[in-house]
Amino acid sequence: MTNPLYDALFGKYANADTTFITTTDGREVTHGSFLIESAQFANSFASLGLSKGDRVAVQIEKSVEALCIYAACVQSGLVFLPLNIAYTEKEVRYFVEDSGAKLFVCDSAREGALQKIALDMEASLVTLDADGSGSLTDLSSTQRATFKTVETDGEDLAAFLYTSGTTGRSKGAMLSQNNLLSNAKILAEHWEFTDKDVLLHALPIFHTHGLFVAVNVTLVSGASMIMMPKFDIRTILEKLPRATCLMGVPTFYTRLLAESDFGEVHVKGMRLFISGSAPLLTETHLQFEQRTGHRILERYGMTETNMNTSNPYRGERRAGTVGFPLPGIELKITSPETGVELGDEETGMIEVRGPNVFKGYWKMPEKTKAELRENGFFITGDLGRIDKQGYVHIIGRDKDLIISGGFNIYPKEIESLLDQEEGVLESAVIGVPHADFGETPVAILVRQPGEEPDVDKIKTRISQELARFKHPEKLLVVDELPRNTMGKVQKNRLREQYKDLY
Repeated sequence: MTNPLYDALFGKYANADTTFITTTDGREVTHGSFLIESAQFANSFASLGLSKGDRVAVQIEKSVEALCIYAACVQSGLVFLPLNIAYTEKEVRYFVEDSGAKLFVCDSAREGALQKIALDMEASLVTLDADGSGSLTDLSSTQRATFKTVETDGEDLAAFLYTSGTTGRSKGAMLSQNNLLSNAKILAEHWEFTDKDVLLHALPIFHTHGLFVAVNVTLVSGASMIMMPKFDIRTILEKLPRATCLMGVPTFYTRLLAESDFGEVHVKGMRLFISGSAPLLTETHLQFEQRTGHRILERYGMTETNMNTSNPYRGERRAGTVGFPLPGIELKITSPETGVELGDEETGMIEVRGPNVFKGYWKMPEKTKAELRENGFFITGDLGRIDKQGYVHIIGRDKDLIISGGFNIYPKEIESLLDQEEGVLESAVIGVPHADFGETPVAILVRQPGEEPDVDKIKTRISQELARFKHPEKLLVVDELPRNTMGKVQKNRLREQYKDLY
């Protein structure tokens, strides 16, 4: 009896006394003990009446036990649905209702507020807290330490991940066992992970980056991890000398660089720094190399596909790019209007095809048909180009494209110029409504700490570098940009905030 994802990630470690997780408070969890607790969770799920294909919605803090739920779902053939811990009661209701979850796991502090959702949806509700306590743990403590793995096919669903829903209601991306396993194997091989690696894990585990990249790559390669509950700069500095790899978002690296004592002494044992989930500024890339001697490896992925491209492990990691398509994954640039493939250096829509591409959107056949072509290519919604050396450049989201007076304006082109200006830490360019042009670009500049950008000087530089129709009508200086939990700038919030400028 086989279960491809469970066998590759978990089953091979049965009874192993090798270390899987070390927590920041010194707790060591072996692969064998982890699988015992996971099996007890799986037996608990069966006792609650869950069976293959049922959905398990989870909104809890990061912990070893939270990962045990993931393993238990895989072993049971259940569909794992992790939810951002920041989601409100209203948002959670939508996800539980839309997914038809049979079980909802939440923090005990929110049990009272969320109980009605479970009752309305006829779902079981159990609790699990960051310290491992809760009604699920109580139930599992009486269960057997082994569980008969449910037989699955590689095309069976393993997880739902809901998109951010910035343009309409969130979509549930259906990910199969093959989607997750193929990507984990490719990444582990491409980044040369081995059982000698120790990953410093400071990402959330409700997102593909922290869960299906970081955790799955660790498991498939036999590596171990130091698991942090959340990103904390002083803890990162303390634990880095014990690690070999770090996966992070750009904010991790900018905050490390902001620490005056951060340098080569912390990274002597490190072999790889990876960044993703949001664009890494070229300046950050270069400053990090100057400080540490390490070039950050940037890659590109998304909810519906996991990882699509990566800068090379051996070879030039080029700042401002996301590298090349991963082995077995096809990527092309097409015209957003016609779908015709474009040539090198032409900007258009990024489309990808491969074993990593999801099965479609849950209960949204029309949306699936619109974004997933019959030939298997997924229309990502990201604009990009491929340079003459084959490196992929991300220009921005299609919805971020500004059409002013009939001209297409790509915010990334303007932002790349603004980010180089003195006194500017980073920038975001958005389109706002305009009576004459339909919409017009506005630039929001984040000031460097203790500095103030010279707006007039920047306007002069823009006038020298860019065509007139690309010039931002206004340059606004702020302290910071709104971001989501993965560090992505929330341009939809900026557009809403500045929609009445004209």
